[in-house]
Amino acid sequence: MKIVAKTDKGIVRDSNQDAYAVGEFSDEVVWSVVCDGMGGAAGGNIASALAVKVISDKINASYREKMRDTSIHNMLDSALTAANIEVYDFAEAKPELRGMGTTVVCAIVRDNQAYIAHAGDSRAYIINNGDIKQVTTDHSMVQDLLSRGKITTEEAENHPNKNIITRAVGVDKSIDIDFEQVDLNDDDVLLLCTDGLSNYVSNNEMIEIMSDGKHYAFADRLVTQANKNGGGDNITVVIISK
Repeated sequence: MKIVAKTDKGIVRDSNQDAYAVGEFSDEVVWSVVCDGMGGAAGGNIASALAVKVISDKINASYREKMRDTSIHNMLDSALTAANIEVYDFAEAKPELRGMGTTVVCAIVRDNQAYIAHAGDSRAYIINNGDIKQVTTDHSMVQDLLSRGKITTEEAENHPNKNIITRAVGVDKSIDIDFEQVDLNDDDVLLLCTDGLSNYVSNNEMIEIMSDGKHYAFADRLVTQANKNGGGDNITVVIISK
């Protein structure tokens, strides 16, 4: 398995409130976590960095070879729940950080399977031979409106409340976490990203950028394209491929 990643503050923001981590347990088992902090410059930075650390530590401490699917699911659920508690408690102890939180998308890839947990609007995609599939469903006000047929896809792309999310790590005492398990073909590419990529780079642009199979260049190219298209937010990209 191969992993390439890049994070960038974009060309508008003064600081980078995104955070990520990647790791591997063997040539065939890799993991990553991507977070996008919110709650002011200090709060966003702290929330995302703390969540990434807690989740990474839990995965590294808990993963075992030949774990069952349900055990991986439970491990990810436990890791994200622990991160929620840590971020929430940290914010409660410091009045100036109240309300801080972070989105999260986390994946473990093993034996042509991707185990994905997420909360918020950071996303996971699978890209393969000119096709792109969004694996995660955003926890956002706009996605709720779209799901209920209140707005069209075109209206969603430019909706004024596009940045309002309905779930995040650390905002409440408890958190609901969505979990997906998907099959991966040998030539599939798994992309994890914050909305600094998905809001500024279209699906067609992602497909074009990743069409030549040069996996080592994908993360850098995608960040470059997001900045070329406005770079209005922090951008984080993780690419996992065979």
